[in-house]
Amino acid sequence: MTNGKLAPNLPQWMLDHANRYLSSGGTDGHMYHMTQPGRPEMHVQSLLLTTTGRQSGEKYIFPLFYGQDGGICFVIASKGGAPQHPGWYRNILANAEVDVQVGTKKFRASARTAAGDERTRLWAKGLIVWPPFADYQLKTARQIPVVVLDPIG
Repeated sequence: MTNGKLAPNLPQWMLDHANRYLSSGGTDGHMYHMTQPGRPEMHVQSLLLTTTGRQSGEKYIFPLFYGQDGGICFVIASKGGAPQHPGWYRNILANAEVDVQVGTKKFRASARTAAGDERTRLWAKGLIVWPPFADYQLKTARQIPVVVLDPIG
């Protein structure tokens, strides 16, 4: 596993969450607890995804909510419904080899964008993990990618 630094320009809540995750070695931070206005308290599982910067070549860590399908993790490149893809997704398009930390477990993976029936199935599972993904999709004309993290080795 490679070391990285927290991605630049993360919002404060993500920085706080990632720092708690990293400082505890994953014993704290795997489950993210939050309350959004008008919604009940939510408990969402999160992982740390380390990508290689497509321009800098540096390793960057991103805390992301994730789902599982048959033991494989997947993440959704929503960026809150922004018109452009998140930086981590653009990084994996340039270099699909990533590091993943789920709780205290760390592994290397190859990231790929799900398509067709697989994307449809995983998107539905992602909406169970984090229902606001549906709202994010309504805010943007781009199809929000679903990214499968296939373990290497």
